[in-house]
Amino acid sequence: MPVHPQIAEILTHIPSSDDTRPDPIALRAGDAEQVTPVAYRLPLALVVDRVVATKSREVPVRIYAPIDADPSGLIVYFHGGAFFCGSLDTHDGIARALAKETSFTVVSVDYRLAPEADYPAGLQDCYDVVRWAAENGNVLNWDGSTLALVGDSSGANFVAAVTAMAHDEGFDAITHQVLFYPSVDLDFDVERYASLRENARGYGLETIGLKPWNSFYLNSGADPANPLVSPIKRDDLAGLPAALIITGEYDPLRDEGELYGERLAAAGVPTTITRYAGAGHGFVQHFSWIPDYYRAFEQTAEFLGQGSDR
Repeated sequence: MPVHPQIAEILTHIPSSDDTRPDPIALRAGDAEQVTPVAYRLPLALVVDRVVATKSREVPVRIYAPIDADPSGLIVYFHGGAFFCGSLDTHDGIARALAKETSFTVVSVDYRLAPEADYPAGLQDCYDVVRWAAENGNVLNWDGSTLALVGDSSGANFVAAVTAMAHDEGFDAITHQVLFYPSVDLDFDVERYASLRENARGYGLETIGLKPWNSFYLNSGADPANPLVSPIKRDDLAGLPAALIITGEYDPLRDEGELYGERLAAAGVPTTITRYAGAGHGFVQHFSWIPDYYRAFEQTAEFLGQGSDR
C-alpha cells in the first residue's frame, strides 16, 4: 500500500539526509525539546526512576507498573537512537504503552551512549540490567515466568545481542524477544538488501544517513563483523528466545530484520514476523497515535501472552 496518508503529510516537512555526521549534543537537545510533558503522558499506577547496582556499574532505569496487581511478567526495554541518542524520556511513550497493553512491569534502561562511551559499554549496561532484573524479581513484582526483552531500532540490536550473550553464558531466564524494526547488520553495503535501495529516499530514515549516524558506535570499537554488533552474522541462532519481529514496509532496514527472523525460524526458534504496511522506520515511536500502528503494542501483548515454546 502507499505510505499512510498521515505519515506522508509529515514526511513532506522532513528534509533529505546526506552523508554528514550529525552533532550528538545538538541532536539530543533537539530531541529533548520534543519530549511530551509528563502531564500529557499515558498515566500508569507507578512510574519511578532509580539507579540499580549491577556487577559493573550503577545504571539508571525507569520502572513502569500499569496496575496494582498480583505478580506478572516482566519486560526490560532498550530504546533506539543509533547508539548515540535517545533517552528514557524520548522513548517514554513506548515503555508506557508496553506496560499498559501487557500489564507487565517494564524496566527501561538508560544505557551509556557513544561517542562518550566506547563499545561495549551500552551493551554491557543492558545485559547487566537484565541480570539484575532477573535476580530482583520480588522488587519488580515479577512472577518468575515471562521475561521479555523489547527494543526498537538500535535498541532491538541490543535485544538480539543480549539474548545471544545470555544464551552463551547459560543464563536462560529470558523467554521472549521483541524487535521493532531492528538494526541487525551494521555493514551498510547497499547491495546486501533490496530495501536499502527501494526505500533509500523519502521515508524519514534514509540509506545515505545510516553510516554517518551509526559512525559514533562503530568508531567507538564496535566491529560490524562481530555478531554482538551485527547479530545477523551469528552462525548458530538455535536456542534463542521466541521472537516477534516487526518491520515497516518503507524502512530501509526492513529486509535485514525480516531475514534475521527467517534465520531464527530456520534455527528452530518460534518466530513471528510482521510487516506493517504503509509505515517507515520509527513508526512505533513516532506514529503510534495512528491506530494501525498502535496495533504493534497490542500484538506484542498477544505474543507475550502465548508463553514460551522453548
